[in-house]
Amino acid sequence: MNIQHGKKIYFASDFHLGVPDSFNSKKRELEIVSWLDFAAIDAAEIYLVGDVFDFWFEYNKVIPKGFARLQGKLAEITDSGIPVHFFSGNHDMWGLDYFKDELGLKLHHDPIAINFNDKSFFIGHGDGLGPGDATYKFLKRIFRNPICQWLFARLHPNLGIGVASAWSNKSRASVNEKEVFQGVDNEWLAIYAKDLLIKTPYDYFIFGHRHLPLDLLLDGKSRYINLGEWMNYRSYAVFDGQNLSLKYWNQ
Repeated sequence: MNIQHGKKIYFASDFHLGVPDSFNSKKRELEIVSWLDFAAIDAAEIYLVGDVFDFWFEYNKVIPKGFARLQGKLAEITDSGIPVHFFSGNHDMWGLDYFKDELGLKLHHDPIAINFNDKSFFIGHGDGLGPGDATYKFLKRIFRNPICQWLFARLHPNLGIGVASAWSNKSRASVNEKEVFQGVDNEWLAIYAKDLLIKTPYDYFIFGHRHLPLDLLLDGKSRYINLGEWMNYRSYAVFDGQNLSLKYWNQ
């Protein structure tokens, strides 16, 4: 993809809308909507790289209550002709046709590789990648299993969404657990990126999930960008056709 002069690609992740409570979630949602208005001025594309919602499950005729302002803004942006990509994260992996049909989003359940101008990007939420975390990797296979999803959908939405929301409220996003940098040799997504570089060169790796804004040089030229989160940092990244920068909204 060649980016038109003056246009930019925007990346953000881990909004975790829904936690820790309605008041703070709505306040954060309004900030995100303001950021999207800002990005839409010169965006060629926008990438939302997972965990936009702290919980999302899409029944055939029912979606979780709330988040109307964000959904309306996303529909407005896609209606204007700007592509918006939505990556499923570990908290909102159950998005289906609603995102595509009603909001016009391009839905991704797995990482993607793409070129912008002459730069190569590997983009994904980051959950279940790299070494360790065997328990979550096992659970992810269960959560993404179509039969398990079908069985969960048989629960009444009041029960299903209630149970899942209670589980979600125990997450690190809900308790606002701040992450600590582990060092470039111990960051599991950096390790995963280095392993990929053995076979395929990429200029940029862009992940979420880690909840810590990071910009790490991996092999002398490839960079690993973690997009952080919006409970504490309100961080995002911008590619202007030549350079990728990690930025902070209203800071």
